[in-house]
Amino acid sequence: MDILVLNGSPKAASDTYRLTDAFLKGMERGGGHDVRIVHVREKRIAPCRGCFGCWQRGDGHCVIDDDQNGILDLYRRADLIIWSFPLYCYAMPSQLKAVLDRTIPLVKMDMVEQADGTVRHVPLADFSRMHTLVICGCGFPDWEGNFDGLRAMCRAAFGNLDMVCVPETPLLNVPEAAPVSGPLLARFRQAGEEYAESLSLSPETVAALETPMIPKEDYIRHVNGGA
Repeated sequence: MDILVLNGSPKAASDTYRLTDAFLKGMERGGGHDVRIVHVREKRIAPCRGCFGCWQRGDGHCVIDDDQNGILDLYRRADLIIWSFPLYCYAMPSQLKAVLDRTIPLVKMDMVEQADGTVRHVPLADFSRMHTLVICGCGFPDWEGNFDGLRAMCRAAFGNLDMVCVPETPLLNVPEAAPVSGPLLARFRQAGEEYAESLSLSPETVAALETPMIPKEDYIRHVNGGA
């Protein structure tokens, strides 16, 4: 399977990417995968200009001369795309959102109505075979509302989607938190094995991955400098 990982964290030492790396280790236990990892912070990705020059060319490439076209080439042939990023203002970091915005060259201007009544642009290729996994971490405890906007956007933007939204991820870089962060990383490795077999995650697995590592009150006290 061709796997494209888009690591959208602006930081080299990414809490969320530790989860993604554990997931990949689980997937790779079965072997047979070609994994390509793009660290978006290292790429030149300009914002979309909204010029629609890509639709005039119709070759699946953007008219802007930067690193996005190389990503589009990887995107088109991927069987699985993993979007890995921390939650920024209830959505993606801006660098990664620019990558998403500039996938417009992969569709045509022509539109078609779907079976559910929604209207979509006609794709340049058959993306129905492609699977998408979103792994997003945030620095909040498990409070309602933090991931709602992101979930809505991803459901509209991606097909064959699984999402894992993890609270309290800064604990992954706290050595004293190893007794709780270690088991979470182990669960992500197990989830990778599950995904490699079925190309999906069960609701029970997602719930286990999204469970906070420590109680909300303890986490808030830790963040606020309490003992």
